[in-house]
Amino acid sequence: MSNPFGTVTIAPDVLSTIVSLTAQDVPGVARLGSVPGQQRVGTMLGSSTANADGVAVRVVEDTVVADCYIIAKPDLNLLQLGEQVQAAISQALNEMVGMPVRAVNVYVQDVEQPRG
Repeated sequence: MSNPFGTVTIAPDVLSTIVSLTAQDVPGVARLGSVPGQQRVGTMLGSSTANADGVAVRVVEDTVVADCYIIAKPDLNLLQLGEQVQAAISQALNEMVGMPVRAVNVYVQDVEQPRG
């Protein structure tokens, strides 16, 4: 990002951290899941992809694409939970780094088993 004083560069790992922390703060998210193997390969090949547990983030034409894999708490509407995670992540990225968000894809990988 350019400004009158020079440039500001935000590492993809920072974006992954923002996505991860934001997703975990959404009520109903038990924890993050795991990114499937093929998406992890990008970082090893030096692409503009960053991975954290349960999160894959790509910067595409100066926009952010985030894939978030979650484990949900039981007895929730999973569609609503996914939409809440999308909204929270999009808002956090806009507010914290000012980058436009192209997509936030939420994958509900499992539902946590009730303890009892």
